[in-house]
Amino acid sequence: MKRFGFIIATAVLLCFVGTTAPAYAQQDQQDEKQAKEKEQAQPEKQQGQAKSAQQQKQQQKNQQPQAQQQKQQQQNQQQQNQQQHAQQAQENQDKQQQHAQQQREQSKQHAQPQEPQEPQVRLSQQHQQQLIEEQKQRLTQYRGRLDKEQGLAQQQTALLQQQNRMSQYRFQEDYLERERQQQVKFRNERDHDFDRDPYYYTAPIYRYNRGGRYYETNEYGADLLRQAINNGYQEGFRAGEADRQDRWHSDYRDSYAYRDANYGYSGYYLAQGDYNYYFREGFQRGYEDGYSSRYQYGRYSDGRYSILDTFLSQILNLQPLR
Repeated sequence: MKRFGFIIATAVLLCFVGTTAPAYAQQDQQDEKQAKEKEQAQPEKQQGQAKSAQQQKQQQKNQQPQAQQQKQQQQNQQQQNQQQHAQQAQENQDKQQQHAQQQREQSKQHAQPQEPQEPQVRLSQQHQQQLIEEQKQRLTQYRGRLDKEQGLAQQQTALLQQQNRMSQYRFQEDYLERERQQQVKFRNERDHDFDRDPYYYTAPIYRYNRGGRYYETNEYGADLLRQAINNGYQEGFRAGEADRQDRWHSDYRDSYAYRDANYGYSGYYLAQGDYNYYFREGFQRGYEDGYSSRYQYGRYSDGRYSILDTFLSQILNLQPLR
């Protein structure tokens, strides 16, 4: 009986060992497989980390040229801005030089005109001498008025300072300075050759109406009338622009330059009243354009304001005599 029991126990033990041994073997295989997978994953992870580090380095390398490119662009922009400022300064200087040259040319308006290409009818000797005598008297009267007008200019300058109209003040000071330089040149003119000046022996070819009366002149006198209108337009534009900058009400008659109306006049070829009249005609229209910041009556070209030819012809209304 005991032997039989031992045999049964042994059989049970063998069955248990038989069933557990494969289970342990299977577990060992799974562990070994996981270990292999872990070993395989470890290099892949390291490779991924190495790849990420390499990408970061590559990005840093790519960013360096970009930073250098941005820096270069900034430097180029700065150089371009400097060049633009230098170019603008040069343009302003050129405009100032052109303006100064134009003023010098205007101061020579009293010089002897050139002979026209087309033949002109010549005046008689007696008529020529009469014009020369009238011209000499006109010069004496004009130069005598210059000193009297200095007091009016000083009063107007003081008034502008009291009214704090600094833009108009600067314009007037510039106008007076240019006119003083012009007058000095005129006073030094002592040797004008009237006999050789074609204005005094060329017959009139135009007539014009001023104040209900007709006057006659030749091409040289007509040129000075045109210059009077253009000089007035330019000074008027600058005066109107100055009042606009000072936020002052529009009034072209309030300007000293309008009341003076002598800039560009040398005393030659025309009566002072004629020059003053046409200067003021141009001044009024230039002032309106300058005050409203527009070009209705004139234009700006080559550093100078001038009235349009259409209005120039309307104002003068020169009528040919033949």
